[in-house]
Amino acid sequence: MKLLHLPRYMRGFIAMVSVLAFLAIGNQAFSQSKRRIIQLSGFVTDSAANVLPGVHIYVPKAGRGTTSTHAGFFTIPVLVGDSIVISSVGYKRTSYIVPDLPKDSWSVFIELAPDITLLNEAVVMGIPTEELFKEAVLAMNIPMNDSNLDPKSLNAEMIALMSRTTPMDGAGNYKYYIDQWSNSAGDKFRPIYNPFLNPLNWARFIRDLKKKKK
Repeated sequence: MKLLHLPRYMRGFIAMVSVLAFLAIGNQAFSQSKRRIIQLSGFVTDSAANVLPGVHIYVPKAGRGTTSTHAGFFTIPVLVGDSIVISSVGYKRTSYIVPDLPKDSWSVFIELAPDITLLNEAVVMGIPTEELFKEAVLAMNIPMNDSNLDPKSLNAEMIALMSRTTPMDGAGNYKYYIDQWSNSAGDKFRPIYNPFLNPLNWARFIRDLKKKKK
């Protein structure tokens, strides 16, 4: 039977049912393809069950991550099927794939194996006095020929530039962070000082500028 032979209201009803069925199938397919968000939490330990602080928990596809606290705890929102990379200095890198479980949160215990690096044997010789130490250093016959040295590396301006542009190490970065944090806590209760508005600073600047011209 052709649709043209049906009444107009029947053709409209069949068209509406077809549209609703199409929308239902599309919504079901979209819900199946959409991955759920899970709050992943856990603790990171070593093989001796000691908690590891400062461990990096990173999701490469999402480009974000977090670090474990001083108690080895971490928490991060992830998607089902995400591959998470767990790494720390001195331990082997490992990965964890978020399972598809009917839960909104999931807790795990991650154990990192130590990354052992074997070094060559070192011989430690005891020197009882400072005089014997000086004699041992002089007996090493270290070449002190200036021809082997690059004169550019001994330039005072180059050394000063290197000292200003060399990045800080871990201890320097930590000290800078603590100083900024303590200053920010104090700035909440006092006005921010702008050194460019201080006339004494401008007077010192002009004075130093005149000295350089002389």
